[in-house]
This record gives sequence, C-alpha cells and structure tokens, in this order.
Amino acid sequence: ETLKKQISERNFATVYWLHGEEPYFIDYFTEILSETILTESEKGFNQVLMYGKDSNVEVVIGNCRRYPMMADKNVVILKEAQDLKDIGELERYLEKPVPSTVLIVAYKYKTLDKRLKLYKLIVLIN
Repeated sequence: ETLKKQISERNFATVYWLHGEEPYFIDYFTEILSETILTESEKGFNQVLMYGKDSNVEVVIGNCRRYPMMADKNVVILKEAQDLKDIGELERYLEKPVPSTVLIVAYKYKTLDKRLKLYKLIVLIN
C-alpha cells in the first residue's frame, strides 16, 4: 500500500529493491514503476532495461550514474537480479546514489540476506 501511494503521488525513491519468493508482485510493481516514472517520449533516452545474466555490476552502476536527457529522471531496471554475479558490489552505488536516477531491482525467488551491508544500505536509502 505504501508503494502504491508513492507511485500515485509521483514521489519516487532512488532505489526500489523488490525481492521475495512470489514473483507476481515483483513483476507487477516493476511494470507499474516502468510505466509511471517516464513518459513514452522520455523512455528512449532515459530508461534502460537489463537482465542479471546478461549484465555485470559495472554496467549497472554506469547506467545509474548517467544523467537524464530532457527529462527529470533516469530509470534503470534490473530484472532477474538474482542472476547478477557479484551483486554485493552494488553497495558502491548505493552508498551514494544519484538523486535523478531511479534504480529498480527485481530480485526474484529469494530474499536478500539481512546481515549484508547491501541490505542495510537499501534500508537506509528508503
């Protein structure tokens, strides 16, 4: 409900880490955020879709550090993030996220270990 309220008010966080055993809600909110943050004309330059198996942490961070072109936000969507090697390295970006970027991480079928620094950074951001 909190996430739905944020979306309807267009009050977007810099990072959305969607994780858990149930993929339906992860896909649902990834799609809603993707459709809501940018207009269709802004998406061409400012929205990047990546998959964990086909990407690496450096590419994800590089896309997150870009600034938007002719829009307020840059949107980076990482689907199947559970397959990204060295996902813990994302903490370098999460320590100082770019305010104009919205990073959406879809981490399916698992939850992130709460003892990791990465998890603690996600909690601090949101």
